[in-house]
Amino acid sequence: MTPAEIVASAPARVDLAGGWTDVAPYTVEVGGAVCNVAIELRAIATVTPADPPVTPPTDALANAAWQRADAPPVTVRLRSSIPLGAGLGGSSAAGVALAAALAAFRGVRHTPQALAELSRSTETETLGVAGGCQDHYAAAYGGALMLRCGATTSAESVPMRDDTIAAFEKRAMIAYTGESRMSSRTITAVLDAYRAGETQTCESLATMAALAHDMAAALRDGDIDHLGALLARQWTAQRALHPSITTPLIERIVFGVAQAGALGTKALGASGGGCVLVIARADRVAAVRAVLEAQATLLPLRVARHGVLLHMTGGAE
Repeated sequence: MTPAEIVASAPARVDLAGGWTDVAPYTVEVGGAVCNVAIELRAIATVTPADPPVTPPTDALANAAWQRADAPPVTVRLRSSIPLGAGLGGSSAAGVALAAALAAFRGVRHTPQALAELSRSTETETLGVAGGCQDHYAAAYGGALMLRCGATTSAESVPMRDDTIAAFEKRAMIAYTGESRMSSRTITAVLDAYRAGETQTCESLATMAALAHDMAAALRDGDIDHLGALLARQWTAQRALHPSITTPLIERIVFGVAQAGALGTKALGASGGGCVLVIARADRVAAVRAVLEAQATLLPLRVARHGVLLHMTGGAE
């Protein structure tokens, strides 16, 4: 039976530590590590059968995914609740959703690992967009992940107790600055500095990879206070990578929430705008939230316990 419609959704993520270490050549020369948590902001791909001749998708990512799937006779639609350029891995979530929906049309069910790698190669090889692996894995697997990034990527799910998830969802906040960001440009600049052997860049990358392991342990232990302190250390290393990592607005937010009772703050993704993640002290959540609301737009933060989800409606035999 050919499905009448296939809908796939994949979540965004907040990267806690280790971003940039998931990008070649750092992955193969040193080995990176990333800890992230998938959140319930989703990209949704819808695939429906179409009679030839089929009009190729106009969206560049949708078209690339369609071509990688051998241009099947379908109509592809893509929508998302993830703000563009927010540093939440929105394009990767869209890529994973597209790959899953198009594979399902052909009767194929990929493993999360295979789905993440298919989406990643579509983005980096077919579209030529610089980026790492972590976003595709968060979208495919869901939950909290500890990623070890070398010549290949291994993904370990980090168990979070229900009370840990509840505390994280209460005390962690995502603020969207509204400033656009160019992740590929920033990533390229950081990697150029790494290739040149700049001491500060190399030391910062090593620190962030080490912090990823510490954050995974904090999540397992349910220690949100320690997670917040680690987030502050991550931001210190992250902003030292390149001048474009931070912005005046991000600096105002970091200072303001620290005064209000935040344990740690960092810009998400490749920074230079987009979103910031804040973890507040348990008794200062309301005060931190008020400061954020005065300077940015708060986005919902709910842990996505599942990665890509598929729904198919029946069609003709």
